[in-house]
Amino acid sequence: MAEPHQQATPPVGRGTGLVHQLRLFFIALQFFTRLPIPRWVGFEPEWLQRCTRYFPLVGWVVAWVCALVYLLAVQFWPHALAVVLSTAAGIWLTGAFHEDGFADVCDGLGGAVGRERALEIMRDSRLGSYGVIGMILLLATKMVALQALLPFQMLAALGMAHPLSRWLATCLIWRMDYVREEGKAKPLARHMHGAEFLLASLLAAMPLIGVWALGLMSWQRIVMGALLAALAAAWLARRFQRRLGGYTGDCLGAVQQLSETAFYLGALVTLPAWWGP
Repeated sequence: MAEPHQQATPPVGRGTGLVHQLRLFFIALQFFTRLPIPRWVGFEPEWLQRCTRYFPLVGWVVAWVCALVYLLAVQFWPHALAVVLSTAAGIWLTGAFHEDGFADVCDGLGGAVGRERALEIMRDSRLGSYGVIGMILLLATKMVALQALLPFQMLAALGMAHPLSRWLATCLIWRMDYVREEGKAKPLARHMHGAEFLLASLLAAMPLIGVWALGLMSWQRIVMGALLAALAAAWLARRFQRRLGGYTGDCLGAVQQLSETAFYLGALVTLPAWWGP
């Protein structure tokens, strides 16, 4: 296990307190989306290692953009088509970063191959049958689940699932080892400190609490969504540990995508009469 890098002292004039935290958020936003960031932010390699605490906050931004596209599209087209356009907007915004990781994991772990061969397949930019089929099924499941929700419930689900799924991905960074010598996620491959993970956890929990407090979705459905998302992430993490001995950047994307979709499925579960609406 590599030793965590020590946090470098920011250059003079770069700021430390709230300004530095804002810089870390912008670095995370730049890494995971196409959105431009202010020029004053600058860049230091150490910041990329420290920005993992703000992955759930990036999920807030992605959810807001998807929600805005839905609200605009539904003025002109049916609900189902607006859901498709909203999903497409999220894919464009993130550059299909997470979807590509999910597809690569399907290819790498879909067949009965050894660790080194699986890592080699996952590194290959070409998609195989497992990746294509897995991606089609995932996107279809996600969009059908979203369109089955009422509009206000769908918007609430977006606001909860995107931050929560990214927090579940950070759990791998917090508890597991990065297994590649090089890779897109290598700069992020540093075990998080407890305080960093606590902040990420708070940012993931706030939307769930907010949706419940506003009465946009029953607590039972929120719990079911969070539970299925957590189970999906735990199942993948176990497979990664057994097959690869840790995680890669593709694994982070796969956890984000599968747990996000699992949350939508949980929010749609028909609950027993004794457990409420």
